[in-house]
Amino acid sequence: MRAVRYDAYGGIERLALEDAPRPEAGRRRARVRVVRAALNPKDALFRKGRFRALSGASFPKTPGLDFAGFVLDDPTGRHPVGARVFGVLDEWRCTRGTLADEVVVHPRELARLPSHVSFDEGAAVALVGLTAIQALRDVARLEPGQRLLVNGASGGLGTMAIQVGRRLGAHVTTISSARNRAFCTDLGADEALAYDLPAPPRAPFDVVLDAFGNLPLAEARGRLAPRAVWVGAVPTPRLLLRDLATRVAAIEERLVLVRPRVSDLDTLAAWLVDGSLRAVIDHTYALADVAAAFAHLESKRARGKLVVEVCEECE
Repeated sequence: MRAVRYDAYGGIERLALEDAPRPEAGRRRARVRVVRAALNPKDALFRKGRFRALSGASFPKTPGLDFAGFVLDDPTGRHPVGARVFGVLDEWRCTRGTLADEVVVHPRELARLPSHVSFDEGAAVALVGLTAIQALRDVARLEPGQRLLVNGASGGLGTMAIQVGRRLGAHVTTISSARNRAFCTDLGADEALAYDLPAPPRAPFDVVLDAFGNLPLAEARGRLAPRAVWVGAVPTPRLLLRDLATRVAAIEERLVLVRPRVSDLDTLAAWLVDGSLRAVIDHTYALADVAAAFAHLESKRARGKLVVEVCEECE
């Protein structure tokens, strides 16, 4: 089968589309034919060795966490052969990756994809949708009527956080570039601010989600209400320590560590069906053009998600 792999940590030039052996599924994992995958900043950080303490030194590695496709085999009996599914890998070693023709998947990592939701949409919402739900509902405990600030609102996670925040009943304010303000409002933001334009004073926020990793608590503190929660989505050693140290502080500084959960994937699928959530896709790349896809990702200029077409004839 085909798989995108890299044989050492480094830049985009390390990526190569190669012939690879089919993954061994075992008795408790489903084998999925990947139709679409999607990129996340975490994929680039893994490749650069940012998490090498967890990802280790064994190579080759295959990037990709998001997927949508159909079941080739499921020894657990949960999904019939041919079932349309989507999900996200709980993977830190990159021994599995979705930028490949096939991937083996744990039962908690996939859910059914409704027939009228496209493979592109399923792949695009998986990780960022789970992150937004778990960050806002579980970590921040966002309540109806509270004020939410989303930093980095035009990216993959930010576009989901706007919509999930509104779904949870919050008043949503966004920070993006000036060119993306109308884009954020169209997604449901009540107020769209620009980091490159002056902003008047406003009421303090109950929750801040830093989707981009460039709004530290020290800078955001003056905008926060008493007992506010600041949530970061970019893991750092400092943030891991602060997550534990500030849980009883006046302002909590938390890190969202996403875990695949079938019930949350089912929620995303239901929201896609009823129209209260929409996948935001900037561009779709062929698997052979994955280097260009990563260059686009790492430019930090994408609006929403970048999808990779793994199987063109599998629609």
